Amino acid sequence: MADQHETEQNKAGSAKNGNAGPNDSPSETAGKASSESAAPAANAEQNAKLSLREQLEAARAERDANYNLYLRSQAELQNYRKRVQKEADEMRLYQAVPLARDLLPALDNLDRALAVAESSKNVDELLQGVRMVVKQIEAALGRHQIVAIAAAGKPFDPNLHQAVQQVPTSEHPPMTVVQEVERGFTLKDRVVRPATVVVAQAPAQSAPAQAAPGEPKAGFSTEGK
Repeated sequence: MADQHETEQNKAGSAKNGNAGPNDSPSETAGKASSESAAPAANAEQNAKLSLREQLEAARAERDANYNLYLRSQAELQNYRKRVQKEADEMRLYQAVPLARDLLPALDNLDRALAVAESSKNVDELLQGVRMVVKQIEAALGRHQIVAIAAAGKPFDPNLHQAVQQVPTSEHPPMTVVQEVERGFTLKDRVVRPATVVVAQAPAQSAPAQAAPGEPKAGFSTEGK
């Protein structure tokens, strides 16, 4: 009786655990094994599908974030270009402002010198005031690296000088600047205006005196004829 009860318990346990019992038929045993192997495969496939879906969502989120970052970078780049272009345009438009500020005091002094000369009728005071203004203008130009070109007494340089006349002289070597008609200036290494100058040339050689008719030519003797 006890053995029969134990056998029934084993059958019940085997049925509960999905294992074939000793009295199960071969078809029942195969069906149980197939169902047991199909369940983990379905779970693995479901987990794989969930994993791919999660990866796809993550990739989409990363794509959207990168695209938004690209759009923001493009907008910042456009704003930077516009700002730089605006600053460059303003610089070109108002680039003469510093030079004008340096020259205006010289203009004020020239106006004062003219006013004093008109009231006093003193030419010496006018000359003194004009000389002072010239020095002030030269200093203002020098602060902007605008420098006068050395010309008088220098060899003629076609890159710096513009000759308007040549004068024959023996006091200076040929192609020497003997007079500066109008001063030239350079800005750093660029010529703003060449100096207008007069250049020396060699004096013309006088022609030898010709012998009068009937007179013997030099180098020949008429003796013995």
